[in-house]
Amino acid sequence: MDLAVQQFISTLSKQRNSSIHTLGAYRTDLTQLMRFLRQTGITTWERVSTEDIAAFVDDLRQRNYAATSVARKIAALKSFFHYLAENGVVTVDVTGTVGAPRLEKQAPSVLEPADVDRLLAAVSAESPTGQRDLAMLHCLYSTGMRVSELVALDVVNVNLTRGDVRCHGRNQRNRTLPLSPIAQRALAQYLGGGRRALIHLEDAPALFVNHHGQRLTRQGFWLIIKHYARIAGIEKITPHTLRHSFALDMLSRGMDLRSVQELLGHRNISTTQVYAHMRRAQPVSMVSVLDDLIALGDVPDEMQGEQDDKASGRGVTSDALLRSATHI
Repeated sequence: MDLAVQQFISTLSKQRNSSIHTLGAYRTDLTQLMRFLRQTGITTWERVSTEDIAAFVDDLRQRNYAATSVARKIAALKSFFHYLAENGVVTVDVTGTVGAPRLEKQAPSVLEPADVDRLLAAVSAESPTGQRDLAMLHCLYSTGMRVSELVALDVVNVNLTRGDVRCHGRNQRNRTLPLSPIAQRALAQYLGGGRRALIHLEDAPALFVNHHGQRLTRQGFWLIIKHYARIAGIEKITPHTLRHSFALDMLSRGMDLRSVQELLGHRNISTTQVYAHMRRAQPVSMVSVLDDLIALGDVPDEMQGEQDDKASGRGVTSDALLRSATHI
């Protein structure tokens, strides 16, 4: 049973170019299913029936798993058994009649601008880790990138002379995102001071590192943002809260939906449309995005970041903001 799971995960990695986080989730869900089946005496996939799958799903519900978690696990099982049937490991896909729970669509968690100010004010840039944390938070709120994209950044992805950061997105869909002036300043301070104190190897590629000098993880960032949220008195926050807040801010300033989609790196605009139905409790200050972009060219020479000029990425640039500036 384990071998079939390993082969399935390998196929996902090679053929579908799935992220390491997706692969990890599939592996966890299928391992949980194997443990459940083995407790009932089933040791081969050929012996699994529709009733066994239904019993597993029912066990998840009795253990009070969230509907979103159950739906994700069912999706993993369906994909796996479809793979088994295609490759002749089983003769019938026993998950065909298993239905996922109906999910209520919830609006993304966002912060009001005043909450963002409090969150950023909770960070002290007096220490190397404080400079790192402030740069990370400003980078996220300035670009709307995913946390996984943030921690994957290398130093060469940042160009403070041009005022942008090259982000490696999902499915090799890369984006070049403009940085606000304050994000540029925070990154310049970190690159010139905090990062040098944290790294152990001069040629370490990672932009954001932990106190061991190694690349910061998503879990590490999650602990960091929760720490500052507690200081700022913010109760509801997730690793993607600043990304969601960025998207809503851009729409509130008058940016068109298609441009926001490009900045966020969404493959389908339907994913971005969830923000179009949201409203700020208070209007965002109508500071011109065009003014921000003009200011990006005012970075002093000493703030220049390292950049690999030969590297290029397919995706959005600051053109998305420029196209929308006339709407503000």
